[in-house]
Amino acid sequence: MRTIFLLLIVLFHSLTLQALDLRFASWNIERLGHGQQKSYATLARVANQFDFLAIQELMTEEALHRLRQELESVSGERWEAIHSHLLGPGSYKEMYGFIWRRSAVSYVDGAVVYLDDRQLFVREPYSARFRSRATEREFVAATVHVLYGRSVADRVAEVEALSRYWQWLEEVYPETSLYLLAGDFNLAPSHAAWASLRRHALPLIVEGASTLSAVDGRYANLYDNIWLPPRHVDEVVEAGVYRFPQQLGWSHEQARRHVSDHAPVYARIGAGARPIPRELPEAKPRAAVPRSGAEAVRGNRRSRIYHRPDCPGHGRIAEANRVPFESPAAAEAAGYRLAGNCP
Repeated sequence: MRTIFLLLIVLFHSLTLQALDLRFASWNIERLGHGQQKSYATLARVANQFDFLAIQELMTEEALHRLRQELESVSGERWEAIHSHLLGPGSYKEMYGFIWRRSAVSYVDGAVVYLDDRQLFVREPYSARFRSRATEREFVAATVHVLYGRSVADRVAEVEALSRYWQWLEEVYPETSLYLLAGDFNLAPSHAAWASLRRHALPLIVEGASTLSAVDGRYANLYDNIWLPPRHVDEVVEAGVYRFPQQLGWSHEQARRHVSDHAPVYARIGAGARPIPRELPEAKPRAAVPRSGAEAVRGNRRSRIYHRPDCPGHGRIAEANRVPFESPAAAEAAGYRLAGNCP
């Protein structure tokens, strides 16, 4: 009897480890890092509904750093992030980013851009291995932004190449069986071009749309998605499109200007994952997260101007000219003045 009891404990423990207990999301945050109109505080309020995000259209490292700062302020928790190098043809290039709640996820290894020897992708996919802190279950997150082109026909080649990419993921991360391929695929999951990938994975979102139209409450295309191996689909508690303008009470025009023209797509994986709120709570920061010197107020020794972390120029000061201060008061006491473009 005691042996049977121990076997049941082992079986229960192994079943518990099968779930991620994770709120996973993918978000094309339109040209994140270009322009001055993004509301990082609002981006953080939306992103805080999840534990892990794959981000497309990341334009600068500083933008990801600033989003992480805002998430820490809003959530009162530590967040971590990694990103790819700039990818794409000609002068237009983008990065991919992963950002996660430290209490829920830990980075394991293997961050790499796909070695596309056949040059099938305009922006090669990016992937890394992570671990759920709740269950110790490892997973691979991969993300891609498929070429939009001039017509649907221009997108087919990259989508068809994702089958080969999936097999590459299995070769690169052989000890992990759970793969989440997320991104902006610029093609509906019902298109025939997905036939090859469907031999390995299934889309989690098959209804609705994720791009914001100009009309409030209307969404145009289901181009954003998360693909998962069929054997793990039954672990998904919930999946869908997070229509953040409705949660914010914003018009689509306002949302497109200050946040993104795409809504995040998400999946709750594992019964222990917290529900996705139907309404965004008001922004009420908890206890402040201590900042390292790199995140503090920065002065420019040449201009004698200082920048708070929420100022556009905070990440643009040359390393040689940076002077860190603990607070704006400390900077002003040293004879520095606040940058005129700070909010």
